[in-house]
Amino acid sequence: MRVSNALCTRSTFQAKAGVNVTSLLVQPSICSHLLVFGHGAGAPLDHVHMNSICDALANVGIATFRFNFPFMEKGGGRTDNLPTCIEAIDHAVQQGRRMLGEISGSQAAMRKPSSKLLLGGHSFGGRMASHYAAMHTDSIDGLVYFSFPLHPSKKPDTKRALHLTDIRVPQLYLSGTRDSLAEMDLLKPIIDKLDNAELITLDTADHGFKILKRTRISPESVYDEAARALVSWISQHHL
Repeated sequence: MRVSNALCTRSTFQAKAGVNVTSLLVQPSICSHLLVFGHGAGAPLDHVHMNSICDALANVGIATFRFNFPFMEKGGGRTDNLPTCIEAIDHAVQQGRRMLGEISGSQAAMRKPSSKLLLGGHSFGGRMASHYAAMHTDSIDGLVYFSFPLHPSKKPDTKRALHLTDIRVPQLYLSGTRDSLAEMDLLKPIIDKLDNAELITLDTADHGFKILKRTRISPESVYDEAARALVSWISQHHL
């Protein structure tokens, strides 16, 4: 999927003392919101899955500001610890605020994006974003998870959800029905008990949004489906 009317800007910022990481802003010509977006544990900011998510969001007017965590900037391997991830996300959010101001200043008044900042990520990036939001309740306005990793594959558990009750902003969970890292009979009851949280299931999608073409009912791309659900959720919560 390609977006012909989106401006892509690659840059760097300091994620922690002495460590700069790569970032990528994808800005559609008509922009309604900006999502600060972290990658998963196994692939960098420009992985094909990340590209597909951000292209689909650009097509519905949502800009994305992606970034590498420090461990991925070094080439991958063992993920960063929680404090390092929180610090990196905090710097990314600050950069996102700056980017949002620049986007607002570059567009006509009728097209200025919302001043509310969204934060999210795919898998590991989303889980780290949730910890950030639980600690920094006033820094962002909404959370979006693309495949929240509730537990390791084939090891069902709910311990990774214990902090979610501390989050005070609206949360959207976009999860495939075949996601082996978030069994639906565990994930759905957790989200049902959270204030201001919504689960959207993506038919036949796995953790990386791969689908079963023969059994998937909708002809729509799973990425377009997720983007459309995000736009509806934004409208519903007046973000």
